[in-house]
Amino acid sequence: MDFGAEERIGEACGVFGMYDLDGQDVASSIYYGLYALQHRGQESAGIAVTNTNAQKAQVACHKDMGLVHEVFTEDSLARLSGNLGVGHVRYSTAGGSLPENSQPLVIRYIKGTLMLAHNGNLVNTPELIRELSEGGAIFQTTIDSETIAYHIARARVNADSVEAAVVEAMKKLKGAYSLVLASPRKLIGVRDPLGFKPLVIGKRDNAYVIASETCALETIGAAFIRDIDPGEVVTIGQDGIIHSDRTHCPKPENTARCIFEYIYFARPDSTIDKVSVVNARMIAGRCLAKDHPVDADLVVGVPESGNMAALGYALESGIPYGIAFTKNTYVGRTFISPKQSSRERSVHVKLNVLKEVVAGKRVLMIDDSIVRGTTSNQIVNMLREAGATEVHMCVSAPPFLHPCYFGIDIPSEDHLIAHDKTIDDIRREIGADSLGYLNLSRLSEMVGGLPICTACFSGNYPIAPPKEDIRGEYAK
Repeated sequence: MDFGAEERIGEACGVFGMYDLDGQDVASSIYYGLYALQHRGQESAGIAVTNTNAQKAQVACHKDMGLVHEVFTEDSLARLSGNLGVGHVRYSTAGGSLPENSQPLVIRYIKGTLMLAHNGNLVNTPELIRELSEGGAIFQTTIDSETIAYHIARARVNADSVEAAVVEAMKKLKGAYSLVLASPRKLIGVRDPLGFKPLVIGKRDNAYVIASETCALETIGAAFIRDIDPGEVVTIGQDGIIHSDRTHCPKPENTARCIFEYIYFARPDSTIDKVSVVNARMIAGRCLAKDHPVDADLVVGVPESGNMAALGYALESGIPYGIAFTKNTYVGRTFISPKQSSRERSVHVKLNVLKEVVAGKRVLMIDDSIVRGTTSNQIVNMLREAGATEVHMCVSAPPFLHPCYFGIDIPSEDHLIAHDKTIDDIRREIGADSLGYLNLSRLSEMVGGLPICTACFSGNYPIAPPKEDIRGEYAK
């Protein structure tokens, strides 16, 4: 759910890169690619491009705070002339929402220019910064992405190529990072060895695309080629050949994809590592129906990510599926919340109940998560006020018990309602007649057995977390 800051779970960015080997401008295509990835970040957006056919490569960049359509105009896009470019939409995981933290980053150094867009969070940022600072580095941002760019630039001084510098820099990076980079004549995609965040390759005519999700490829009419594997570095040069370096690729069983991509973050029409997101959510709903049967007249989902899980529950249980909520699509994830003295509740700004659908019915509501419980309580009350005789709730994820350090804005433990409360305690607090969570053992079933990271539910971190919570200091 994403109805107010008190319940917000946020993703740390979407990335998109494009290289047109025929020399055509790519800025407008990157714009529409970012539009398709807007759900991954709503705080800032940016595009940087260069012309690979120019004798001396120059980078044009435009970025600012706001949504994609707010940041870019026809005039600003027209000024971004170049056939190789990188784009980014950003969500800061715990603060750091500042103009200087917008991406892509453009780094000019002794070997040329590097454009970089990053999705994910590193866990060893303080150590990386300390090493660079002792060498005289001066930082312009407070994001860990800048440390990645600097380490690549430093490795490039002695490396034979920029992709070799990337491979060398990866030895120092710990945490989650899907990167799209562009040097003067190369487009590069990088996925961390655990594969936390998705990254895919596509092609349209004689142009190659690297993006966070397949939905962005489809938006611009590009055909999906394949996922970039965990630990893989993919380089596309002027020869149009996809070169792959698998130096850091682990055995498949040693990877750990973020399960919340499938539960909530990714668009339902995307496919991640050959797993359909919509199918994963429907499987979650079917599992809920098996493990938490409820006598109800209607199954409804909290839009958007709860809808497919609700449909899966309905198909498995035989209870009719319905649409009980209308959502104001013109309100982003951030908005001016009503003052406490106002009778309006912030959730009403984004969501309202269709009274004719729920009146006189026993309603089962399915959502993707309960964080602090505030929003769930409000939605349960809205259904009752609309005439529902009973309101039951199921969650298409296990209880949040631990923070995430890899790019998801899950609060510290003392802010998570499930950390020190039983399920029945939570049920009473949100005012539901019954409450069921997805069993932890079902997560693997959702994704067809893919190795996944479940740390926010289980506390089993695939990489040792930092000794202190640094997410606010080095936020994406």
